[in-house]
Amino acid sequence: MNHLGVAVIGFGWMGHVHTRAYLRLRHHYPDLAIEPRLVAVADAEPGRAEAAAAQYGFATATTDWRELLADPRVEAVSVTTPNFLHREIGAAVAATGRHLWIEKPVGLTGDDARAVAAAAAAAGVQGTVGFNYRSAPAVAEARALLAAGAIGQVTDARFRFASDYAADPAGGLSWRFTRSHGGAGVLGDLASHAVDLARHLLGEIDALVADTSTVIGLRPAVTGAASHFSRADGPPGPVENEDYLGVLLRFASGARGTLTASRVAVGEQNTYGFEIHGTRGALGWDFRRMGELAVSTGDSVQSRSYRTVFAGPGHGEFAAFQPGAGIPMSYDDTKVIEAAGFLRSIVEGKPHGATLADAVAAAAALDAMLDSVRAGAWVRTGSAA
Repeated sequence: MNHLGVAVIGFGWMGHVHTRAYLRLRHHYPDLAIEPRLVAVADAEPGRAEAAAAQYGFATATTDWRELLADPRVEAVSVTTPNFLHREIGAAVAATGRHLWIEKPVGLTGDDARAVAAAAAAAGVQGTVGFNYRSAPAVAEARALLAAGAIGQVTDARFRFASDYAADPAGGLSWRFTRSHGGAGVLGDLASHAVDLARHLLGEIDALVADTSTVIGLRPAVTGAASHFSRADGPPGPVENEDYLGVLLRFASGARGTLTASRVAVGEQNTYGFEIHGTRGALGWDFRRMGELAVSTGDSVQSRSYRTVFAGPGHGEFAAFQPGAGIPMSYDDTKVIEAAGFLRSIVEGKPHGATLADAVAAAAALDAMLDSVRAGAWVRTGSAA
């Protein structure tokens, strides 16, 4: 068995998720040609990297990610830092010849995503991006049904990503709520996932018109590292970016769609999913019931409801985790699938899963949304490229 020295930069929640995914690969993908070995971890927060090394077995720990890149044992790197660091660190990882698994949205703007993609292309390294919802087996089945024409020509679709993690005004004013560190707020955080799902299932977005709002204008300051759900009681400061996004979409195929994203949606906890209608049927998926795909197909197109198809062997990567349909999978399982695709990309020298090109396309759509809000008009997504 060949080993691949891996490192993780940034050790908040997503750093844990990437590390667990590396450690579980042999359990679910025993035939992979290489096995990851945890070489190094870096996090700027004092004590975090050392705690990660103690918990997971990294050989070395540091507060300086540059030291990690000086380690010749490191061959591939996960970048799970806040958004504003994606460009600098991602490009540096690629420039040193390391393969890159980076979390979305790959920076604050389309220019950031393009810079990382260009660095990876120049170095000839593989780049995988954390658009993990496309890895759910039920989503893979939806894509297969669409490709097979099971619901006819797609006419319209709705993509929704709603959460309440920032619905409490006492939620701390972390980096996520500043323009310089969190970019366009909910656009980079949740809408980037929605855009990737839309492109993955229905193809390119040709044009759009968008509206945004900031619902909670002031939040209490936090000290130290803070998660999505951190509460604080410091002095209030202004929220600089978007809480809500609503978009009308025109796809290159001619289909129409809507996309909404909110981080302040009271009553919603990770309400992520889609409904897609075609001339002969329809599909629907809700992340909270990740293993279920709602399918409406048949001879008639009237008075016909949905049936539930439970994900099982033969749907995406389901068989690597469970032996029979209807056995639930988890969020972390989608990241194991993503990790397996990353390693396959390295072995085969060709992409598996979401790529830096996908991140660039998603970022271009997000930039176009901001352009549309400023102009109050429809915008072609190419105008942001």
